[in-house]
Amino acid sequence: MEKATLVVRILMGAMLVVFGLNKFLQFMSMPPPAPEMGAFMGALIATGYLFPLIAVIEITTGILFLANKFTALAAILLFPVMLNAFLAHLFLDPAGIGAAALIISMNLFLFFANKEKYSEVLKA
Repeated sequence: MEKATLVVRILMGAMLVVFGLNKFLQFMSMPPPAPEMGAFMGALIATGYLFPLIAVIEITTGILFLANKFTALAAILLFPVMLNAFLAHLFLDPAGIGAAALIISMNLFLFFANKEKYSEVLKA
């Protein structure tokens, strides 16, 4: 289990840093989204703050996963962002759901791998 956790944590961290930086630097070309997803992404960008905030969360949590620091907290911070990405793809652009499904699956795996760290948070 420890080796699987290590692999998932490093792979997820690297993906988050790369995709987060790409939102600022645009060094990877992305395939054109479905029109509905394009409108949604345009609305996120038009706010002026939400798209950069998503990128900062991705980069920060990715670095935390790579450094193996505060990984339980990073998983919590990342989950709403990745859940929204997954659901946006599910309903607006199913063809592009692969990366979002992979990252949310890895996030859920890390939740399970770190379940003992959440015991205090989940007490009634």
